[in-house]
Amino acid sequence: MNLHESAAEQTFRAEVKAWMAEHLRGEFEPLRGVNGPSAPGFDAALAKQWEQCLAAGGWIGIGWPGEASPRALPLAQQVIFHEEYVRAGGPGRIGHIGETLLAPTLIAHGTAEQQQRFLPGIRAGTEYWAQGYSEPGAGSDLANVRTRAALDEAAGGWVLNGQKVWTSWAQDSDWIFVLARTDPSSVRHRGLTLLLVPLHQSGITIRPIRQITGAAEFYEVFFDGARTEASLHLGTVGEGWKVAMALLGFERGASTLGQQAHFRHELGMVIAAARANGAARDPLLRQRIARAALGLQMLHFNALRVLASDASQPQPPAAFIAKYAWSNWHRDLGRLAMDVLGEVADIADGDLQSQRLQSLWLASRSDTIYAGTNEIQLNLIAERALGMPR
Repeated sequence: MNLHESAAEQTFRAEVKAWMAEHLRGEFEPLRGVNGPSAPGFDAALAKQWEQCLAAGGWIGIGWPGEASPRALPLAQQVIFHEEYVRAGGPGRIGHIGETLLAPTLIAHGTAEQQQRFLPGIRAGTEYWAQGYSEPGAGSDLANVRTRAALDEAAGGWVLNGQKVWTSWAQDSDWIFVLARTDPSSVRHRGLTLLLVPLHQSGITIRPIRQITGAAEFYEVFFDGARTEASLHLGTVGEGWKVAMALLGFERGASTLGQQAHFRHELGMVIAAARANGAARDPLLRQRIARAALGLQMLHFNALRVLASDASQPQPPAAFIAKYAWSNWHRDLGRLAMDVLGEVADIADGDLQSQRLQSLWLASRSDTIYAGTNEIQLNLIAERALGMPR
């Protein structure tokens, strides 16, 4: 990837900046800088309206290939959009899972009918998706999935029974893609199927999981005779593991730069707090802030290195260090935020700046656990990136 922007890219950056300045105001002003459901001030209904505003501007699906995308932007412009989006204070995306995970998988593995049915709703910001992977006993060890689905030949559909956990956005979603065991005699990676399941039905119960932040970003989803159509399996029945892993591969897309832009915003909040309360005069805190800034730049360049690799080839070794690196960096930033606040960090009802930094610290505690713990990530680095034997 060329790190020097062309004139066309600079023009595009100005276009994104101007669009955000024009639209992220007025009724959407309360969403500015709000990173998601665990953040103070998040409003799911308003966030959905914002998704539809983005859709009207042609900003949903910008990285999808061909005619599926309203813009089909090259990678460099996708990166620019995500950077400017967060720089302008763009809120956490309630349509993120559908747009960046499910849609590319539909395009790669779905039938023409499935694509025609589901892509328009995602692209329009009117249909929202949750991810049904993790279960009690099947988190980092995802192959231990126990949720079962059986084909009801008489009624012509799948019947699901089981439980998913840590399901982001479930309460505000319309559909969920569920990794389920469709061959009851199978074990581990075999006999799994990825099913597309409507969430609004009597066979599904959604319960919030209260986090340490006080919010409920995640949910438990229980399937008790829940149903979906027989044709709504993504890929071949029994080969869901292959499709599920392909879906996770799309997490290395350009939107990862948006995450880092948000990290830069959080680092800016820490620096602003240090300047305001005098903590910036402490030489040790200044050193830690400088290390945080350097670490974030390292994450940025590593992400660009991964994004510039051939998407048709297996993940490069640099991709395997990303999650371990950013989760530890973000956890350390949370600690730094509390040390910068000093005694104010212990006050529950402080000003908005303090509340956001406290939320950063509390939320970052989970980063090294979800999506594969640090220990799992180190195993992956050893086995897949370095080729070491088990």
